[in-house]
Amino acid sequence: MKYYITVPIYYVNAAPHIGHFYTTMVADALKRFKQMQGYEVILTTGSDENSVNVERAAASKGMSPSDYAAVIAGEFEKTWKETGLGVDRFFRTSDPRHHETVRWMFQRCRENGYIDKGSYTGQYCFSCNLYVNDAKPGDPCPDCGRPTETVTEENYFFRLSAFQDKLLALYEDHPDFIQPEIRRNEVRSFVKSGLKDLSITRSNLTWGIPVPVEGKHIFYVWFDALITYLTAVRNDNLWPADLHLIGKEIIRFHAIYWPAFLMAAGLELPKRVWAHGWLLFDNEKMSKTRGNIVRATPIQQVMGIDPLRYFLLREVPFGSDGSFSYDALVGRYNADLANGLGNLVSRTLSMIHQYRKGVVPQAHAEVGAEVAAKAREVITTFPTAFEAFEFSKAIEGIWSLLGTVDKFIVQQAPWTLVKKEDAESQRILDGTLYTAAEVVRIATTLLYPVLPESTQKIWTQLGVPEPLAATNPTTLAWGQLAAGQQTQQPEPVFPRCDAKLAIPKMIDLELAEKERQDKLVGKAKQEAAPASNLAPIADTITIDDFATVDLRVGLVKSAEKVKGSDKLLHLAVDIGETKPRSIVAGIAENYTPEQMLGRKVVIVANLQPRKLRGLMSEGMIVAASLEGGPASLAGFHEDVAIGARLK
Repeated sequence: MKYYITVPIYYVNAAPHIGHFYTTMVADALKRFKQMQGYEVILTTGSDENSVNVERAAASKGMSPSDYAAVIAGEFEKTWKETGLGVDRFFRTSDPRHHETVRWMFQRCRENGYIDKGSYTGQYCFSCNLYVNDAKPGDPCPDCGRPTETVTEENYFFRLSAFQDKLLALYEDHPDFIQPEIRRNEVRSFVKSGLKDLSITRSNLTWGIPVPVEGKHIFYVWFDALITYLTAVRNDNLWPADLHLIGKEIIRFHAIYWPAFLMAAGLELPKRVWAHGWLLFDNEKMSKTRGNIVRATPIQQVMGIDPLRYFLLREVPFGSDGSFSYDALVGRYNADLANGLGNLVSRTLSMIHQYRKGVVPQAHAEVGAEVAAKAREVITTFPTAFEAFEFSKAIEGIWSLLGTVDKFIVQQAPWTLVKKEDAESQRILDGTLYTAAEVVRIATTLLYPVLPESTQKIWTQLGVPEPLAATNPTTLAWGQLAAGQQTQQPEPVFPRCDAKLAIPKMIDLELAEKERQDKLVGKAKQEAAPASNLAPIADTITIDDFATVDLRVGLVKSAEKVKGSDKLLHLAVDIGETKPRSIVAGIAENYTPEQMLGRKVVIVANLQPRKLRGLMSEGMIVAASLEGGPASLAGFHEDVAIGARLK
């Protein structure tokens, strides 16, 4: 039985961060789960290198596109290896084998009458590599909000309009093709609104795959990149893909363009496209522009990779946006892994060693019957939830079982039973120890795809001779733990983590990793500020980056100090909306509430809202200061209308 999983062919305009890790880790967990069931699983990813973004990024670093792409592609491969993700095939779009597949696909689509030559004048988003239909010069990109640019060129067009009805029929006949449902509805709505033919080549680029036609044409990145999924398994009898696992921002390309390309070429369609939500850092989307990127490897150096895997699969309902923070990671680790699973394993194996010389005793069916019933329920529900990508729900079921057995152990009090010499007490003790050990075995088996390194350690300590990775979760049953099995002395698998020590260390390692990656692409470290107290000038940005910041004029309607803080004021600021905005600003050391009333200020209006000291802050006040000096609010000499936008 074969199972083919893909994750995105990641852009090389930035090094891998925790968002890339999240998608690939979920695929790795699914791969392990399928392998336990006996499937031959192939996991493919790669590097998307043939775009104008890469050409521009390379030029900004003084590098050739090929050298720049090779460096970043190497970082992705290095990250997957270091974090133990089972990527089987990593294909770079600059690989000659991929060039051959793209040209082959183009010829098939052209011979079948779905590619025509034409010219294009219109708006293009170079950040998203996206043609924006019905946009005027300077209009923002609907995906990223950056201004579009006008391009005019001779192109080859794919007749996407010919597939509108076929795609709608696909979504109707195969409702599982796009998941979750919210994304399917989004895609159906887009297709129903009308599809226009798609330009699939560019004639004003030099970096990319040449089109096998007269003239200087380069393939458009989205025709090129998607075909990598086919390149990776061409001639291996593995196509079609069983699962394309992607982020929600690229659902349109995978659920509209890609099946249309395949239909035009007369090839089989993938079985399912699953789009998950964004991973936010302190409730903001991670991005190079915001500078709030977090990487997996610094976390791994401090806590190991399994706690991060567990946090992301347990904390984030798959398909929805989820938030990451160091505090939440450490808190979840201590509560669930150190105090939960780790404590149960240590306590169970310690008692078996103390009371039964390390040998698993005989089971007694009537002892722990309620625990056995709960275990049977979890054995049934876990695979179903996991197959449905309800990872958090599946894990919750296991922790419900752990809670049941913890309560059972306390009620049975084996530390009291061992002191009684009568046969009945010893029989109950045997049944109690067996019940606890069997729960450990079942939980370890089911959690292997989530915690592959940690569960292997537990499995070894439990002394089970069969390989954990080959234990089929769908044939799991209560009572399969062999009595008489010799266990090992327990060793801590999840030692408690001190947040005060671990979090600063992870942050320091994150900064060091960023510096290392910056050096790889020739980005110099900012020098320390001169003695004048002037802070280091930040990295240069483009006008596109600046245009994403929405600065507005606001009038302070009320102001008061925030309880328990010497630095914060809570303001109500009117920017012309239906009601004033709640803003928490760190200016209390320089401005009294009375000084702020009636004052016109500048606020960042499109900042992600967040809570500070229990108060919602819906923007940021703009102020200026030298490093360590007093803050001075930005203001105006002339009378400026409330709500006016700064340019």
